[in-house]
Amino acid sequence: MTTVAETPVTEAPALGIHTDLSNTDYHADKTSLSSSGARKLLPPSTPAHFRYEQDNPQPATKTFDYGNAAHKLVLGNGPELIVIDHARWDTKAAKVAVLEARERGAIPLKQHEMDMVNGMAAAIRKHPLAAALLDPAYGAPEQSGFWIDGPTGIRRRVRFDWLPSIQSGRLIIPDYKTAADASDDAMQKDIAKYGYNQQADWYEEASRALGLGGDDAELLLIVQEKKAPYLINVIGIEFGSRIIGGAKNRRAIETFAECMNTGVWPGYGDEPNYLALPGYAETRDKEMYL
Repeated sequence: MTTVAETPVTEAPALGIHTDLSNTDYHADKTSLSSSGARKLLPPSTPAHFRYEQDNPQPATKTFDYGNAAHKLVLGNGPELIVIDHARWDTKAAKVAVLEARERGAIPLKQHEMDMVNGMAAAIRKHPLAAALLDPAYGAPEQSGFWIDGPTGIRRRVRFDWLPSIQSGRLIIPDYKTAADASDDAMQKDIAKYGYNQQADWYEEASRALGLGGDDAELLLIVQEKKAPYLINVIGIEFGSRIIGGAKNRRAIETFAECMNTGVWPGYGDEPNYLALPGYAETRDKEMYL
């Protein structure tokens, strides 16, 4: 796959599928709305939070480093991984090496961290379903798409972790994630916490809008634990939860369209917000004190 230098773009990417758009250029487009952006527009966040993060990219964290490093080895695309061969990272020499790695767009890792992501990639290759979904002979990583939302006319975008190259029949869209706990119980909570049901609806709608899949297109999460034995859970989002995700996405899209039109990105409001006790606390205190 052709690669391009990660330099800022001056024009919004054209509509349609991009096979060689860098991650930097994809995220630099402020005229379009992504799935993660849609989730940031809704409570408990606000449009003001969304806009601030657009204008002020957040610095790298170890959590994101681990995820991006695993993506690199599992999917075969992403930043360079550099082992910083220092016993301690609080020395001047180590700090300089880490800074130099960051400045060239690489991810600095300790040796045990590199061993971890190598182990994760090896475990993926041994998992029958995950390996089949991410088979490099039948797909490619980091494919971007842009389209126009019919009801509002805004630009929307998507970046598929992996897009199958053979698209005859039903389209399955694998999305790779790392987690401390990939059990069903933990992931059910994460679906609510991180809005993965919204992501599923967004990606499935994107596939239809871009002519990649039909009404039966489905996103599957490939979730992998970051601790040996690096277990993997392939998860589909239940239909009713995707319907809820779609309704939330529609609210976010309409909010984005209004903010783009007015130039106003509201926070918590300019008037007092009168709040009640949480339901559980109100019930408890009524029984005890009233």
